[in-house]
Amino acid sequence: GDGLTRPVKKVTHTSMRIDPTIPPASGSVFRLPRRPTAVVFDLDGTLIDSEALVLDAYMAAAKRHGVPFTHEQFLSLVGRHREHSEMKMREYFGETFPLENFYASVTEHVGDRAAPLKPGAVALLDHLDALRTPYALATSSGPGWVSRHFSAHRFGDRFRGVITREDVAHGKPHPEPYLKASTILGHPPTGILAIEDSPTGVASAHAAGLMTIMIPDLIQPDEETRGRALHV
Repeated sequence: GDGLTRPVKKVTHTSMRIDPTIPPASGSVFRLPRRPTAVVFDLDGTLIDSEALVLDAYMAAAKRHGVPFTHEQFLSLVGRHREHSEMKMREYFGETFPLENFYASVTEHVGDRAAPLKPGAVALLDHLDALRTPYALATSSGPGWVSRHFSAHRFGDRFRGVITREDVAHGKPHPEPYLKASTILGHPPTGILAIEDSPTGVASAHAAGLMTIMIPDLIQPDEETRGRALHV
């Protein structure tokens, strides 16, 4: 997800069980076509429950700047690269709108707060560690947002690598974030499992060739997204 960008439906991760390897969002067990050699996670809406916090900040910033902003408009930013988000915001507010001031208001409203982890996130990482399955992060958020949550939740050196929006020329839904994460992990994309919450992220991982599962958070999958994901 986008770092300072997303309550709609909450999906708990507590009953995640993916045979033969790792867990997700339904109580049913399903079998992946291959045992994953590694895993790549999205951050916002997947590992952390950031949506209510960031949505509230966007709404507060819109009120402060006297511009209308809807929940539907916010959804158009979910999971997208910052450049796409800025383009959409200029469509909503006009080319001359002081967008940097708006983002500064969003950041100010969030303050030093960190979003809570999704239920089951730590247990899933512990499970992967026990299996000695390496994992990485591929996010549309910036490095500051990532560092804040890695510090708050004591992720430390658990992740083999981190790809943020500043590490790619093309953000999600382009495959670059997941291709770079695969390179860091040292495994072919086809052997890696991606865990995502948004259609944008699913499109990115699928285009990169990863096995992809979706645990919907804010946006429910359409038929195209269901066709790309091995499991929803």
